[in-house]
Amino acid sequence: MGKIIVKGVVTRRPGHLYYVDGKGNVCEAVMARGGKKKKKVAKKKKK
Repeated sequence: MGKIIVKGVVTRRPGHLYYVDGKGNVCEAVMARGGKKKKKVAKKKKK
């Protein structure tokens, strides 16, 4: 589990993920969300 070193340094925005990279920099990335549901495709009848 990570430790909180300093609070309130980064202004957080909704929908973004914040992490510390290997060099110790704080990075921001847009959170991935689930895609839209696919439409049902009618099954083809075999003859």
